[in-house]
Amino acid sequence: MSSPAHDAVMSGQTWDAFCDTLKRAGRQVLRNEAAASELDRAEGWRYLTRLLRLGLEMHVEFADAEFPGFFAPSHETAKIGADNPDNLYLMARVDGRHAYRIRGRRGTVSYLSFGTQKGGYETDGRMEQTGFLDARDLRCAPDGSFELHLSPDPRPGNWLRLEDASNAVIVRQTFDDRARETAATMRIERADDAAPLLRPRPLDAETLARGLSRAAGFVEGTATVFADWAQGYLTHVNALPSADQAICQSAGGDPNIHYHHSAWALDPDQMLVIRLPRIPECRFWNLQINNWWMESLDYRYHRIHHNAHSARRDADGGVTMVLAHRDPGHPNWLETAGHTRGTMCLRWVGAREHVEPATELRPFAKDVAR
Repeated sequence: MSSPAHDAVMSGQTWDAFCDTLKRAGRQVLRNEAAASELDRAEGWRYLTRLLRLGLEMHVEFADAEFPGFFAPSHETAKIGADNPDNLYLMARVDGRHAYRIRGRRGTVSYLSFGTQKGGYETDGRMEQTGFLDARDLRCAPDGSFELHLSPDPRPGNWLRLEDASNAVIVRQTFDDRARETAATMRIERADDAAPLLRPRPLDAETLARGLSRAAGFVEGTATVFADWAQGYLTHVNALPSADQAICQSAGGDPNIHYHHSAWALDPDQMLVIRLPRIPECRFWNLQINNWWMESLDYRYHRIHHNAHSARRDADGGVTMVLAHRDPGHPNWLETAGHTRGTMCLRWVGAREHVEPATELRPFAKDVAR
């Protein structure tokens, strides 16, 4: 029997609507306030293609909550909203009306958290938390193995809350030193009393139309959310104030993290000195440099972030970092990687206090004092 979704897929209307939304998303790259060098504009268009890759993973390839699987919602070549270079992100689609089980091995990674969420950037630009588990509270067997239950009602042992509107579980793994730490490994499956189908149903028109619509909406919605954030930072360029934590949390932030966000701009003969007067007791901290689109700069080839492992301390225990176009002879140099404008983020994880950084724009000089 014919249906609107069937007719739209058969006629190509579904594809046309998908492409129209992607075309409209391009307006975010062309915003008047956005950085507009050749590099920035090229990265802006590439950013949309990266969002599309992530959107298709989220809403087409891994969208079936009956047969969930983990994928990376942000990584070295596809990035969202000041993605943490020290993180390994995992995401799986769930349906809050069902129950799930995650089985895995803890590993040795410095910080690990699990959160269930509802909403999405493709809808209202919000991704609100519905449950959270800090791995400090995760019960593991002597060999590091664990089992975590996700359900609306509490379960014995490790449990992560779902509500009816929950549609995703996000896993954050944060490394102090990737070379020495071992990531957690895990898989997810349905765990209802009523067993799901043995295998997924064949793709149908309605499922494809919904997935393509959401994937394109994700591109436009995500680009809009973080373009709005970057625009807001223009009121305090080269400073690094505390962000509005409620806004950060509504966009999917980890509740253990306190965020500082801002924009930066440097002429060729300038450098930005960023000083943390002290490092409070905390589980992790880092500072990273992003492009205008709030993508971390390419940390595979450039030093664009520092954390407690990589940063050299000052004599008084604080940390001074220097953002500059070329090497100032400072051990905590942060590279611009060819950019003259961008955004930046400082995060404190589990800190007893949130130390405010001091920033100073100076003429470029070699061997800047620490």
